[in-house]
Amino acid sequence: MKRLRIAYLRIAQETNALSRLDTTMDDFRSVHFFEGAQLGEACSKKGVEAPGFMKNAELSGLVAAAVNDGAVDTIPLFSAWAVPSGPLSLECFTSLRDRLVADLRTAGPIDGLFFCLHGAMGARGIRDPESRLLEAAREVLGPSTPIAVTHDLHANLTRDRVALSTVLVSYRTNPHRDHFGTGRRAASLLFRAARGEIKPVMAWRTLPMLLGGGNTIDVLAPMRGIFRAARRLEGKKVLSASVNMCHPWNDDPDLGWSTLVITDGDAELASSGADALAVRCWEVREQLPPHFPAPEEAIAAARQASIARRLGVVVMSDASDVVSAGSAGENTALLRALLAATDLRSLVPLRAPAVVAALADRAVGETVTVTVGGALDPAWSEPLEVTGVIRHSARHTGFERVVVLDLGHLSLVLTEGPALVLKPSFYTQAGLSPWRSDVVVVKNFFPFRLFFLPLARKTIYVK
Repeated sequence: MKRLRIAYLRIAQETNALSRLDTTMDDFRSVHFFEGAQLGEACSKKGVEAPGFMKNAELSGLVAAAVNDGAVDTIPLFSAWAVPSGPLSLECFTSLRDRLVADLRTAGPIDGLFFCLHGAMGARGIRDPESRLLEAAREVLGPSTPIAVTHDLHANLTRDRVALSTVLVSYRTNPHRDHFGTGRRAASLLFRAARGEIKPVMAWRTLPMLLGGGNTIDVLAPMRGIFRAARRLEGKKVLSASVNMCHPWNDDPDLGWSTLVITDGDAELASSGADALAVRCWEVREQLPPHFPAPEEAIAAARQASIARRLGVVVMSDASDVVSAGSAGENTALLRALLAATDLRSLVPLRAPAVVAALADRAVGETVTVTVGGALDPAWSEPLEVTGVIRHSARHTGFERVVVLDLGHLSLVLTEGPALVLKPSFYTQAGLSPWRSDVVVVKNFFPFRLFFLPLARKTIYVK
């Protein structure tokens, strides 16, 4: 068996084109930036690829597949992963592209490249920046070196990206829980292509449709049947089948759902498979997302859910300020409503870097009055003055400094970095107990459902 040298890296960020906040290199470095041997260690069996989020993701899947193969040497380049936000600044994009080119040249001859991309990245002044990254890689590697690309299922596929990849494999779960498996599947195809055991042929279809909200959970209708159909397609000739539901707040003239099928040398089979999946997707285009209540309606529902609050908590997802979809995380509308609900014990996160900086040297136990909201993206948030007692002030991985203000029945957790609350540990690290609360607020749409499963007895998406 031919021994392979496979280089691997990640450049991942999901862009919200409505945000005026540029994503910079500091945003990558403060959340997730591993290089060389450090990346190799993070992706090893004993390592943690994404600290604070998950032990194993796509690159760990590649490394595990290489170990299992027994004849693959992996060359770690770098991994840059930022929380969703506004488009990358031109300087940030250029820096990442130049680093990619330099690392590929330093790596020497390789038999393949494993490239983890989100698929919904935007950059100021650049259309389809992820295809431009692949172009840069192709300029170094040439047309014959196979490139495997992994994507989030919210990727917006483009003609260039398909043409520049040898194989392209996407998640099949939402909330996402198959990062590792996606990496292993893509790696296996990459190894086989590099050895000439398969000749991947890809066919894709793009659809002028968007469908967001609660209708995109993989285990529920309408997506359950679509993902089952994708799995049924796979067999001896069909190597992989993917459905991408795109990120609706991305900015591309061809934004829309897509299907992609990879076969071993059979273009006709790939085309018919992509068509069949596209038809299944098109059939659900009229299904509207569920109703999202306003804050007052959501609070009334939480009050009525007395048993749920006794046995656990009511989790409110701030659906108009979803940090995991690129919002600023400083919308005060739900906070304002919960402040008025004095009969409910609530935990609320909010991003307020200037306020956190101003409170950094203030003593725990001190009473302060501050104005939160309306600073990062004023068009989407109104300022709100609050008075409370500082109960906690410390640096937390991924959130930079965190300050907790005790407002009586409500604990307000102010973050310097993105207020992406995925796990209950966000609150427990700050000395707060979700179990003793009635309402816990998160600012993401899907991932929290996995991690809050033991705790959440009722979930409400709030508009």
